[in-house]
Amino acid sequence: MVRTRPDDACPGALSLHEAADGALARIRLPGGLLTAAQLQTLAVTARDHGAGTLELTGRGNVQIRGIEGASDAEAVAEAVAGAGLLPTPSHERVRNIVASPLSGRVGGCGDVRAMVIDLDTRLRADPVLAGLPGRFWFGLDDGRGDISALGTDIGVRLTGAEAELQIGGRDTGVLVAEDRAVDALLAAARRFVERRGTAWRVTELPDPTVVVDSARLGPPPGAAPRPPVGWFEQRDGRIALGAGVPLGVLPVRTAEFLAAIEAPLTVTPWRSVLVFDLDDGVADAALRVLAPLGLVFDENSPWLWVSACTGSPGCARSAADVRADAARAVESGEIGTAHRHTAHRHYVGCDRACGSPADAEVLIATPDGYRVRDPHP
Repeated sequence: MVRTRPDDACPGALSLHEAADGALARIRLPGGLLTAAQLQTLAVTARDHGAGTLELTGRGNVQIRGIEGASDAEAVAEAVAGAGLLPTPSHERVRNIVASPLSGRVGGCGDVRAMVIDLDTRLRADPVLAGLPGRFWFGLDDGRGDISALGTDIGVRLTGAEAELQIGGRDTGVLVAEDRAVDALLAAARRFVERRGTAWRVTELPDPTVVVDSARLGPPPGAAPRPPVGWFEQRDGRIALGAGVPLGVLPVRTAEFLAAIEAPLTVTPWRSVLVFDLDDGVADAALRVLAPLGLVFDENSPWLWVSACTGSPGCARSAADVRADAARAVESGEIGTAHRHTAHRHYVGCDRACGSPADAEVLIATPDGYRVRDPHP
């Protein structure tokens, strides 16, 4: 793919995107990590200065839509910065780091949580890496394969005491010591900045392996797993709750209930939320409160098999209200048991197909209904 401009227009908390329903701010959450106090701040900010919802993205970030005017935009930026979610203006759009959300607590063959913090800290300290496109993302997979399946630009997959470097979710055969994994990721990112030309993604380079010495690309990643939804017993005996968020739209009132649990949270790349380190009684009470608010705790729910871009009326390019159509498909049973074993379905309003999961069946709205997008080569 040949780009006609050197950078994309991905929004941030400071560089807003002007949508049909007002400006949009995207707040990066490296590793999806979020405190209860930070979630409460985002909820209040979306209620007072936005459309009253938080949108969860396919990269584990959060968006606030419907920001009207310069004063609301300034208030959003101040609130995000005050919550510690905007540590550096120069790098705010490039802090795209996804990580195995259950790492260190449930499963996996290692713990990537400290790597998230180290990578984010060193990324922000490197002036060269401010030149990364807003679409470039890093992946930290603790060995279970969940993040590898997303096809991040540069990533690592833990294999024990070592980590294998990945390009586009594909193993490269290059192994590094786990404590050198962040060094290797940053070096690959710097090489990409030097060689990218007008490319936004590593896979758009004529030879993606130029960013890693001696790399050879293995097979493409497998299908992405389902969101971690339900009741999980942590290694320490405490409980983690995983909640699916239908179509990634979290009403602020629901967000405030999540924040009121006063426990660590993670927003996942599957537009779900995990709440950690709960005692059994607290977890049970939270489940009883949150499920009636529309959060999904059933791993077999059809809501976990459908997603959508913003669509009308929020996006002027869209040919349909795709979220409403996606919801009708679930409620009518069109997406259910029969569909569950084929593919995730993603509804989009135009050919740009924003937010499409890598392995999804993508339906594009047209004046005459929906057509299936041809698979990417």
